[in-house]
Amino acid sequence: MGQADKQDEAMVSVSLPVWWTFGGLVGGLVLGLLLAGSAAIQPILAVSEPVGQLWLRALQMTIIPLVAALLVIGIAQMAEAARAGAAARRMLFWIFVMLTGGGIATALLMPLLLRAFPIPAAASALLAGGAQDAQQVPGVADFVMSLVAPNIVAAAAETAMLPLTIFFALFAVAITRLPAVQRDSLLGLFRALGNAMLVMIGWVLGLAPVGVFALAIGVAARAGGGAVTTLVHYILSVSAMGLVVLLGGYLLAALAGRVSPLRFARAILPAQAVAISTQSSLASLPAMLASARRLDLREESADFVLPLSVAIFRATSPAMNMAVAIYVATLAGVELTPLTLAAGIAVALVISVGSVSLPGSISFVISIGPIAIAMGVPVEPLALLVAVEMLPDIMRTLANVTADVALVAAVDRTGRK
Repeated sequence: MGQADKQDEAMVSVSLPVWWTFGGLVGGLVLGLLLAGSAAIQPILAVSEPVGQLWLRALQMTIIPLVAALLVIGIAQMAEAARAGAAARRMLFWIFVMLTGGGIATALLMPLLLRAFPIPAAASALLAGGAQDAQQVPGVADFVMSLVAPNIVAAAAETAMLPLTIFFALFAVAITRLPAVQRDSLLGLFRALGNAMLVMIGWVLGLAPVGVFALAIGVAARAGGGAVTTLVHYILSVSAMGLVVLLGGYLLAALAGRVSPLRFARAILPAQAVAISTQSSLASLPAMLASARRLDLREESADFVLPLSVAIFRATSPAMNMAVAIYVATLAGVELTPLTLAAGIAVALVISVGSVSLPGSISFVISIGPIAIAMGVPVEPLALLVAVEMLPDIMRTLANVTADVALVAAVDRTGRK
């Protein structure tokens, strides 16, 4: 999900002020730290907190329609890929294995990591009053019943993310079964809806430096110097789950691709260097093709798998997105039951299909928002965490590029007689 990745040609291009947003975060933290405890802070908070909350609400209002549009388009693209032949089906199988494995690994490892290295006490300031809005996680029977919404409009109004995700996933599959004229008409409608929502969220994120600055003042005033410590702890914790996916790429290459880890590491190193420097899977594509040649993989396999994987596959999405949701859940005191984690993994898998080609900041909000909502986790901290996403995004791109080349090895070797 490198933040420099371009949109699919059918989607609009959105330019986001990433470094300005980071600057807004730093400026807000500095101002809040300087004025913490002084008489001047209250008048400033009286203005900054409503501004920050207004920006947060504007960010939230685009989530459901954009998720719906991207899910329909993304799943239609996956169905189209599945019809491309045996190689495509093998590719989709390994994509499913990687995505599911990453989500499960995070569900198991992230809580253990946070117990070993607890979230700093000052992190509670990130909630900004959002903990009381966290949803209650249902029991087993209620959870099963909640998978199907009798009224999809009411489910949208209640932001019941899991049944909405299931509905639009099934709707997308149904669209692929329609005659070509009807299928193209509906996909065109959802593509237009997605474009319109991208324009709107682009407007909202264009104001991110102001919104993040306003939110950061209150966080720093409440948490003091602990706010910076918390953000560093968050970046390292989430990036650790990306490292798990990175190692999973080496494992896939070794077991399914029958490539020794040392040989794979040498071949992939130039592509990883490009990934770190550009934070873009798309920009790393030529280097990935060169890595596949160094591994003696068939040219037809690399030429087919790599461009397609860049378009529809981000290996780190479920793992690192789940890591963010679990981090905020732990912060908010949300109980991480097996059902909670299962709901998060299910939504993370489906959402990862629709958010592949989005820039990092948009993908962060659109991917993690639904996961958090499905798990009953407050989404307020996401508005501040988006300002530091450029740092975990380095690990995202590095692991994604590694997994893409490993995917070629797996598809190529398993397809040989």
